[in-house]
Amino acid sequence: MLRKQAGIATDHVAFEAFYRRHVDAVTRFLARRVDDPHTVADLVAEVFMAVLDSAHTYRAGLGTEIAWLYGVARNTLSAERRRAFKESRLTSRVSGRRPLDTDDVARLEERIDAEGPARKVFQAMADLPEGERAVLELVVIDQLTVTEAAMALGIRSGTAKVRLHRARRTLRGLPFVMEGTPG
Repeated sequence: MLRKQAGIATDHVAFEAFYRRHVDAVTRFLARRVDDPHTVADLVAEVFMAVLDSAHTYRAGLGTEIAWLYGVARNTLSAERRRAFKESRLTSRVSGRRPLDTDDVARLEERIDAEGPARKVFQAMADLPEGERAVLELVVIDQLTVTEAAMALGIRSGTAKVRLHRARRTLRGLPFVMEGTPG
């Protein structure tokens, strides 16, 4: 756990242990939402850089490390999408990506392929209001509890429960919608 939140930013051993504990979960989280291996690799790095800057904001009493980390990942992904949108309006040229070696690309392509069914579910959920979709994603796809999803989104648990119920009612015929952890 991030008991000494500020220490993770200065204690390389603690940060490395935290990184190793959660890098696969963060990579899966992002691979479900992004289909480009270079972008996934860059975003994973950005998430853990953001962790160094915001470790002091984690409160164990409000939820698990992974719920907090998914909140950081969602914010990082949102910022990237805003940045990419602005860039696409200014230029069609892609820049700023570090070259990945063949093994990196192959590993990320495998991860992206494995998360293909989840991306199809995301497409089916596209018409839901953002708040309902966000809770449904975190509970059904990312397997957080409702309380953890609320923490990741910065909303009350009761609000998350209402949004989840509405989303499930709207999409009740979609596979996987009724799955996920309660609470």
